[in-house]
Amino acid sequence: MTALFSKDTVRRGIAAHSAIGLVCCALLYLICVSGTAIVLYEEWQRLEQPSAPEMESIGPQAVERAIANVAATEAGQTPTTHLYVHMPTEALPRTTVTTDTQAVHVDAQGAIAAPEENAWAEFLLGLHYTLNLPPVLGMTLVGMFGAMIVALAVSGIVAHPRIFRDAFRLRARRKDDVATLDWHNRLAVWTLPFALVIALTGAMIGLFYVSGASLAETAYDGDGDAALAPVFGSEPEGNPAPAPLPRVAPVLDYMDREYPGVRVSYLILHDPGTRGQHVQVVGEHERRLIFGEYYAFAADGSFKGTAGLADGATGQQFAASIYKLHFGNYGGLPVKIAYIVFGIALSVVVTTGTFIWLNKQARKGRPRPVIRAGWWGVTIGVPVAILATLLARLTLGNGAPFAAIFWLVTLAMVGGAILRSRQAGQRGALAPTRGFAP
Repeated sequence: MTALFSKDTVRRGIAAHSAIGLVCCALLYLICVSGTAIVLYEEWQRLEQPSAPEMESIGPQAVERAIANVAATEAGQTPTTHLYVHMPTEALPRTTVTTDTQAVHVDAQGAIAAPEENAWAEFLLGLHYTLNLPPVLGMTLVGMFGAMIVALAVSGIVAHPRIFRDAFRLRARRKDDVATLDWHNRLAVWTLPFALVIALTGAMIGLFYVSGASLAETAYDGDGDAALAPVFGSEPEGNPAPAPLPRVAPVLDYMDREYPGVRVSYLILHDPGTRGQHVQVVGEHERRLIFGEYYAFAADGSFKGTAGLADGATGQQFAASIYKLHFGNYGGLPVKIAYIVFGIALSVVVTTGTFIWLNKQARKGRPRPVIRAGWWGVTIGVPVAILATLLARLTLGNGAPFAAIFWLVTLAMVGGAILRSRQAGQRGALAPTRGFAP
């Protein structure tokens, strides 16, 4: 028992605790950096595949032809359960048809132009959403870190009573800890509303996903659609018997006629080519934070109603609004630029917070050279690793192993920084001996 609590054991325990803290800070920093990058999700897709046909709009008949053309390529295969048509938007002026097995771009006439190749943008989105972990685990962690940001923001205000009074006091030219502390505190104040919004919505998105998955498993025999029906509406009972594809031109004409102020962003065919098929339209409302309303149509094009995201229960409207608030895709490019600026600032707050702790430890006679080096590796390594994956996309193509490249580069940067720190420490320890050698 004595050995268990020896000074060496305690010292190792403290080191382990510090290392765990560093890992948590590193993941929080990764979420901040990847979230800042993913604000340009649509723009990244255009960068990845600049040759894809673009258009301001596409006619209803062309959409019908696109669906028929894609369905023809899957003749004889297991029928797809869902077929999505992404309609052109200002941020992403392309029409894309996605099934269970493929995603293709179509031109303004509905002809298949090319496969969709946006694997890097999807990797970046997955990195932010799930840290490239299994979805439930990743979303749980990301949601927890969102709550952590809220806790850090509140505790930071409590711990620094003058933080608002000194909001514009920045001693950036100081060469000591004061400059780092000022950058941390000032940026924390300036980004506080943004940080709280991002953190709360991120935690809610993670909680919503995890609780929905848990509810589906425990109460709905794994049926996720049934678990989410109170929010997004229920699915009609399916019928797998074959049937002609539904006509979607009348659906789009109806939307244009009855909802002229709603811009159709997605057209969804549920169980297409079966007697149980039905059509769903996702329509965006200008000057509304909801990501869109669901409009339900039968296979014959008759209107069945809405899910209520735009005018239903308060909870429904709130749930449909947190996505735009989190990702900043509700006000065009100016809002995206603002989100990027605040995202960079929040990343700096996380970075400087760790350095402040390290500096305090050093002043107390407990320097952490390895942890400091590792943190430098994380701070520099994460952006470098993201750039490395982008370079891989531009040179190796859509099939590059982005996740492997990212984590290998990040670990290499951290490991290299720690190795250099250890080598520098060894040289420093040997220098006096060499100096007094005969």
